[in-house]
Amino acid sequence: MTGEPDFHGAKVALFIDDHILVYRRDNRPDIPFPDMLDLPGGGRENGESGAECVARETWEEFGISIAVARFEPVQSYPNWRGSGHQALFFVCRLSREILDDIKFGDEGQGWTTMPVAEFLATDQAVPHLQTQVRLYLEA
Repeated sequence: MTGEPDFHGAKVALFIDDHILVYRRDNRPDIPFPDMLDLPGGGRENGESGAECVARETWEEFGISIAVARFEPVQSYPNWRGSGHQALFFVCRLSREILDDIKFGDEGQGWTTMPVAEFLATDQAVPHLQTQVRLYLEA
């Protein structure tokens, strides 16, 4: 990705060996993708960069601090709502030891790691994020 487009939010695939870190969204009818498996990330705040956004969201959601420079920008993609600014997609590879540092936040029902192939195959994951992971792996 050369330069960042104006974006509304960012997501990151955190790879640990052949697994991916996910969390299960709250099961509430008033939120998008209730009770589905999601990746860390969220809305942009205060003009932050995409990497700053996913670093902050990873801290808020999982309590793990990852240096901004470790997030590899991959691509932008259309807003899943069909209008508005783009979203950004990042990846980061982590060691298994990071799992010991997770302090899950107050959004979502819980977290897990799962084989990447399982994440891509399940009907329980946010579909447009499965697409982004698949495109990254195929590149």
